[in-house]
Amino acid sequence: MKIVHTIQDLKAAVRAFKSEGKQVGLVPTMGALHEGHASLIRRSVAENGATVVSDFVNPTQFNDKKDLEKYPHTLEADSQLVASIGADILFAPEVSEMYPEPDTRHFSYPPTDEVMEGAFRPGHFNGVCQIVSKLFMIVEPDRAYFGEKDFQQIAVIKAMVADQKYPLEIVPCPIVREKDGLALSSRNALLNDDERKIALNISRTLFASVYFSKDHTLEETRQYVIDNINSVDGLEVQYYEIVDGNSLQSLKNWEDSDYVVGCVTVFCGSIPVRLIDNVKYKG
Repeated sequence: MKIVHTIQDLKAAVRAFKSEGKQVGLVPTMGALHEGHASLIRRSVAENGATVVSDFVNPTQFNDKKDLEKYPHTLEADSQLVASIGADILFAPEVSEMYPEPDTRHFSYPPTDEVMEGAFRPGHFNGVCQIVSKLFMIVEPDRAYFGEKDFQQIAVIKAMVADQKYPLEIVPCPIVREKDGLALSSRNALLNDDERKIALNISRTLFASVYFSKDHTLEETRQYVIDNINSVDGLEVQYYEIVDGNSLQSLKNWEDSDYVVGCVTVFCGSIPVRLIDNVKYKG
């Protein structure tokens, strides 16, 4: 595996792969890699002749500077993990390499990018689209792999791919969880032992709500999740929405869609760590 830091070197490496007739898979990450990322990389390695993993904490998708400052950076450990799985390239650029000048492009895909994360993190998805579109233009991958923990992000990226007519396949991959159910996240590294324990109540409540939903209304189920998580000292729900899995619009009744997903964001701990998760009810 090669570690490259410049766009020029990355393009040269990809050209070499394609000259050999290899399909190229791309796994965009912000580093601090864990088994969830590893599952994406393994799938790309299995499905493509060459795999590029990006490791870049993208500043334009953070609307909170403190959140950006505390985001973990673990490039050495990341490179060891990526190499052990069999990826070909780890792309780890500096901010100045990706943004030699401010990116003034504006991406808008209503209503998909206006609800949930879009409502609570203004500019977040525009920043996501800026960096992902840059990676797509640099790598020109055949497939790009994203984890379903960031459920809304996948919907926004699919909208961008359709809008920009990128000739590639978006491959959503299932959430990877710890044995106790906690969704793997780079932000979990910011939790202390006590916070890690209480964070388990997020996934436990979501799983329990699937059974609760079988004989309760959608609104009762939504309130059940909010009340149960908020009852735990140290957890605070920012939002919980039960939505159509395609449009991401909130639903009123279970019968309103054949694809129903519950998406939650929770603040955990005294110096809050923002955790997201989701669960499927139908589809």
